[in-house]
Amino acid sequence: MSFRITGLNPIFFRHLFGLPDELLARHGVRRCIADRKPGYPDRIEVRDAEPGERLLLLNYTHQPAATPYRASHAIFVREHAAERYDRIDEIPDVLRRRLISLRAFDDGGEMIDGAVLDGARLEEGIDQMFADPAARYLHAHYASRGCYAARVDRA
Repeated sequence: MSFRITGLNPIFFRHLFGLPDELLARHGVRRCIADRKPGYPDRIEVRDAEPGERLLLLNYTHQPAATPYRASHAIFVREHAAERYDRIDEIPDVLRRRLISLRAFDDGGEMIDGAVLDGARLEEGIDQMFADPAARYLHAHYASRGCYAARVDRA
């Protein structure tokens, strides 16, 4: 089954780019400098930041549905990232090389399935979850820390 993976829209974060640390702190945001790769997965471009790149660490509501599954968590966004990841039938390396928690949601934002799998098997997990016609979209999370990674839709 064909699928589409998207990163977050940078427009949600542009107001934070370039702010001094004191102002970021007022928003509950912290600036970080990547000191290794892998280690700082950007949610806009859906890639690992290169050492020396600046990122913002912030809380983001990735599941805004008015259900018990409403959720937010800490994420990294690369400061000044401009192009949102949006590809069909391609798994980005940042997902492929990590343990992933894949979660399926229905039209009402209720979680209807979930699995933890090696990112190298992500296509298989996506196919299995989308085999259920009630599965409208999927969320991929980095399993070790539980952080939201990307959204998966039917293409």
